[in-house]
Amino acid sequence: MDETLIATINKLQDALAPLGGGSSSPVDLPQITVVGSQSSGKSSVLENIVGRDFLPRGTGIVTRRPLVLQLINKRATPKPQQDLLDINTTKENGDASENNADEWGEFLHLPNKKFYNFEDIRKEIVRETDAKTGHNLGISPVPINLRIYSPHVLTLTLVDLPGLTKVPVGDQPQDIERQIKDMIMKFISKPNAIILSVNAANTDLANSDGLKLAREVDPEGARTIGVLTKVDLMDEGTDVIDILAGRVIPLRFGYVPVINRGQKDIESKKTIRQALQDEREFFENHPSYKAKAHYCGTPYLAKKLNGILLHHIKGTLPDIKMRIEHSLKKYSNELSTLGPEMAESPTSIALSMITNFSKDYNGILSGEAKELSSQELSGGARISFVFHEIFKNGITALDPFDQIKDADIRTIMHNTSGSAPSLFVGTQAFEVLVKQQIHRMEEPSVRCINLIFDELVRILSQIISQPLYSRYPGLKEQLSQFFIQFLREELVPTTKFVTDIIDAEQTYVNTAHPDLLKGSQAMAIVEEKFHPKPQVVVDPKTGKPLPPSQQPPPQSSSPILKDDGTNGFFGGFFSSKNKKRLQQMEAPPPVLRATGNMSERETMETEVIKLLISSYYNIVKRTVADVVPKAIMLKLIVRSREEIQKVLLEKLYNSPDLEDLVKENELTVQKRKECVKMVEVLRNASEIVSSV
Repeated sequence: MDETLIATINKLQDALAPLGGGSSSPVDLPQITVVGSQSSGKSSVLENIVGRDFLPRGTGIVTRRPLVLQLINKRATPKPQQDLLDINTTKENGDASENNADEWGEFLHLPNKKFYNFEDIRKEIVRETDAKTGHNLGISPVPINLRIYSPHVLTLTLVDLPGLTKVPVGDQPQDIERQIKDMIMKFISKPNAIILSVNAANTDLANSDGLKLAREVDPEGARTIGVLTKVDLMDEGTDVIDILAGRVIPLRFGYVPVINRGQKDIESKKTIRQALQDEREFFENHPSYKAKAHYCGTPYLAKKLNGILLHHIKGTLPDIKMRIEHSLKKYSNELSTLGPEMAESPTSIALSMITNFSKDYNGILSGEAKELSSQELSGGARISFVFHEIFKNGITALDPFDQIKDADIRTIMHNTSGSAPSLFVGTQAFEVLVKQQIHRMEEPSVRCINLIFDELVRILSQIISQPLYSRYPGLKEQLSQFFIQFLREELVPTTKFVTDIIDAEQTYVNTAHPDLLKGSQAMAIVEEKFHPKPQVVVDPKTGKPLPPSQQPPPQSSSPILKDDGTNGFFGGFFSSKNKKRLQQMEAPPPVLRATGNMSERETMETEVIKLLISSYYNIVKRTVADVVPKAIMLKLIVRSREEIQKVLLEKLYNSPDLEDLVKENELTVQKRKECVKMVEVLRNASEIVSSV
């Protein structure tokens, strides 16, 4: 079971490999990530765990791409499984013993090709690294996936990362240190990564770059395990016992001391098997370590890593399953939104877009949009707001008397009565003034049409912002243009209809309107205002009127209304100062207005006309506030709903450029490719996980 768990993760790793090991992968797999300074012995530790020389060597940055190393324990022969040290040494000498049929490597980028010669594996790693990074020692975050099958390894997954370096060498970019650090951080900051921090024992642990980075992402040391290399190179009399006891920098998984081959050993062709033998002898015979020798060395490290990895996989598998399913759903939905690749003909694409648009347009106007928002009014609700709040209030706010002054009424009364002064209130004066004021309603009504036009264009924007439309930018652009053009054409008859309504109100003043104040009523109201009936004072005790002697004297009327007859018909137009002009009977001035104090009768007549204007104007306001929205609804909104599909079909469907219009957006094509790849990879991954 344990083996299958690691095997499952390995399969997942292969399945997700096309996505790269970077942050683009939606699933974070448990893996052991190896970090350490350049030349701290990372590669040697890995080779010792595998028991083979297969990693590129040299000075400077040798590892320039992450190497995902999957070790798979493959039982060789029916013999009981051997330990890492019990290695088949029948062919003792020469390289012949290094290559046998039980051990081989495979690269993910070269499927079905088995490398039995580990020297060839090294060459392939160098070749593949150069293919991505060039020869100038640059680095790349794209991993190389290598599997090694062997009876002498424990099933493990390790990621070897470039060593931390401080100074650029040769043609390396100046910010090589930052690049490497960023790449390492990408791998080790994932919560499912176990950090294998490799440190040279003969340098101060507090200066270790590997530990410093591990600390940044894992301050508690909860997922970091330390390896101390070069223990045999420490000064005489010094050891790493304090570190192992966790007294220096404690880590949850502790530290394992190991010994690698030195440069001299490699040059003298010392085999790893021999080196492992020497390592065991060193720890068993060293005074500081012999008591705990079985907790030291590479074989113990491999076992420990295997255990940690297994434990970790068991803990994270349910979460990985959930993430894969979640990501698969997300990308599948995105893919269905993007739609399939261009399989349809241009005309059918245009047809389906026009149909969709018309359906959405109708839906939004009638309040059946796909996503109804609770945050703001949209579509039909905004149109209703324009009609019933903005337009209605605009009409209600019109006040005829902010333009009609009493003097104007008086002048018109004189003008309409012609050469003979009128005997009673002139209907004509009332009509002239009302018509002038009704004309003022035209402006808010036309403004209302324009506001509704803006709202319909707003609905258009709301619809074509959906991903469905951005797929064909050319078609979307044309559809938008034709829709606005159609609305503009419809504005002409709508405006004509609405101005006709106002003109009709203006042309015929219906003085017989049932709601209009009657002339006699108006007279009575004004009469009551100017000559109030004397208030009869009642005796509070008996409730009977008091005798006339105790009644208060009647209030005298306003002095303005006194008509002493001297003013004549035009009031005091010629004041006493102009007595001379009176005597000389000069011609009247070029502009004459009725001025001076009004007689009581004139004041009363003016008030009557004002009452009638006010009454009739309110009737017209109600009518206009009611009829104009109906007219706009009929001529613009309903017409656009009914006609838009037909108009778009005529213009787009027969467009000679239709071929070009249905070219897909580059971004959509790119996105679809990514989604298809993601969905395929995640489906694979999902199948692998489901089998556990």
